[in-house]
Amino acid sequence: MIPEPDSSTGSSPLRRAVIWVSVFTSFITPFMAASVPIAMPSIARRFSLNAVTLSWVATAYLLTSAVFLLPFGRLSDLIGRKKMMTAGIILFSLASILISVSMNPTWLIASRALQGMGGSMIFSTSMALLISVISPGERGRLIGFTTASVYMGLSLGPLIGGFFTQLWGWRSIFLVPMPLSILLLFLIFRNIKGEWAEAREERFDFMGTMVYICAFISLMLGVTFLSHWFGLVLLGVGATGLTVFFVFESNTRFPVFQVRLLANNRVFAFSNLAALINYTATFAIQFLLSLYLQSIRGFSPQRTGLILLAQPLLQAFFSPLAGSVSDRWQPRLVASLGMGGCAAGLFLFSFLSERTPVALIITNLAFLGIGFAFFSSPNTSAVMGAVEKKFLGQASATLSTMRMSGQMLSMACLTLLFSLFMKRAEIGPKTVSLFMSVSRSAFLLFFSLCCLGVAASLARGKTEG
Repeated sequence: MIPEPDSSTGSSPLRRAVIWVSVFTSFITPFMAASVPIAMPSIARRFSLNAVTLSWVATAYLLTSAVFLLPFGRLSDLIGRKKMMTAGIILFSLASILISVSMNPTWLIASRALQGMGGSMIFSTSMALLISVISPGERGRLIGFTTASVYMGLSLGPLIGGFFTQLWGWRSIFLVPMPLSILLLFLIFRNIKGEWAEAREERFDFMGTMVYICAFISLMLGVTFLSHWFGLVLLGVGATGLTVFFVFESNTRFPVFQVRLLANNRVFAFSNLAALINYTATFAIQFLLSLYLQSIRGFSPQRTGLILLAQPLLQAFFSPLAGSVSDRWQPRLVASLGMGGCAAGLFLFSFLSERTPVALIITNLAFLGIGFAFFSSPNTSAVMGAVEKKFLGQASATLSTMRMSGQMLSMACLTLLFSLFMKRAEIGPKTVSLFMSVSRSAFLLFFSLCCLGVAASLARGKTEG
């Protein structure tokens, strides 16, 4: 049950509606993200996709989600967070329908990219809208509940996704969130009056936005294609472009991103860096394990969903507790401890084989779930509590950008490993040894990254308030 908002800070009915919208939107996009990996083997069979092309079904969504988060976060501060949220829900829903009727890989991947744009509108405003209407004293507790909603989406995604895929095919899972989207639009139009746009008098930085988009796409594609010469070129172009972007934004009156938030705010900078590393180290796990359990072990989508349920279920259960703990203890300590748990789970997964007992796989997922719960809520609370109210949209968008960039980099690392070990081969009985080489290499790489993340989390210093 969602706790009653603090009535001393304003209208309780309005705040209750905003909390529910934040909780529901925090559920819908992770639900879809967790459902899709279960359907990947079915999609691969339908369109005869190899491992590298199949990874782009996930990567296209992540790339557009990540690249548009900052621009949409800035726009939400200018035109209003409720407007941006509404537009995001509509676009996300329309793209889901297009995916469900896709007839070829190009259509599917393009629709996933469009869905990512809608998701970025939601990601960039959900947390900022919530922080706009709650008091600092309840921040950690309510962020814990919205984070729990994220993990409920991640929990139910594999379960419901596996059930729908097995009974009605992979297309059906993209229609599951539609009733919730309709309910969200009803809540917004009926219960949330007014708007939050503290920077409405400022201008939007179109030039900086275009430089950022081009640089970001180049950088991410460069990582994805690092095994080819043009990947290095794209990586160089992206790095140069981001350097130009930061210099340009430092000298712009109304930048799309406040560079000083990173340059002069240690807590904000290192909390976001920790988030980037953590998501890079953990996101591709569900994708990789879904392929392993179905294509290597021969499990059904439904059984696969039940096994993968362990991680997000524990994340959902422990997130409110982690949020409450972070209201009393330093978030950097709680978050660092959580990331240490993630590292333990990843290290254990590096010993994965074709005959690893299912009980051990579930135990490793439990380590990851508990660790991630104790990292995410405290880290989010630290980020949102480190900035002024008029920068909440940008802070929320920056944190979401770190999350989506980390997820994108996680998939890029996996795609790179697939291209190095498996080339254009399809995943199946003939390529078991190659797939297991990819798996072990990925988990060792992600474990190493998680260890770096613990250092970044501890380096942020003491959080005020």
